[in-house]
Amino acid sequence: KSVVLAVVYVILVFGIQQFMKGRRAYSLRTPLALWSLGLALLNGIAARRVWQHLSFILATKGFRHSVCSQSFYIHPISKLWVYLFALSKLLELGDTLFIVLRKKQLIFLHWFHHVTSLVATWYGYKEMVAGTGWLTVLNFSVHAIMYSYYVLRAAGFQVSRPVAMAITVTQILQMLGFVVMYALILFWMEEEDKVCHTSWAFGFLSFVLCLSFLVLFCNLFLKTYLGSTQKPKR
Repeated sequence: KSVVLAVVYVILVFGIQQFMKGRRAYSLRTPLALWSLGLALLNGIAARRVWQHLSFILATKGFRHSVCSQSFYIHPISKLWVYLFALSKLLELGDTLFIVLRKKQLIFLHWFHHVTSLVATWYGYKEMVAGTGWLTVLNFSVHAIMYSYYVLRAAGFQVSRPVAMAITVTQILQMLGFVVMYALILFWMEEEDKVCHTSWAFGFLSFVLCLSFLVLFCNLFLKTYLGSTQKPKR
């Protein structure tokens, strides 16, 4: 189902983008602010709830178990929020609708990230793969900050450039953390106790995917914030 939804998403996004050519952009400031506020609240509350269970595992069983444990899918504190994490990847596709209707620049990183995250997250939830605790906590936390920033921007507040830079840095650090996590999962999968439940193929593809996100976010940061702002001399 996630693959079908991903294909439909790509067709709709680029179809609407073509449709909007020659038409005036919609403002959508208020809907965007409300949309972002809803997602900011969801991510903030969810991050706190999953962290409660993650911190307990860290304190009682250690880091390795916090990465590999499948209890996040079934524990009363975290199971709802892990389920909502998977659903949120579908909700977040709505971000792109605002971009194309407002005729803002749609970069490759944006739609590629949404499509692949949806497919990988839904498959991971179905198979109850390792890494979900840290994946959800970090992603929920970063998205809570990111969507709060979007709320302020949509509401017309001027947010300083260093704040925007800091948010991109948190996204980069998040992806770096995921790359390290999946590398550890692949390593731990080879151990005899088989604590980390993940297929080698999914673990490797997740590692490669997060590495690609890391490269793309670094490239975005370099182009957006460290690119030359000086006009070329004539």
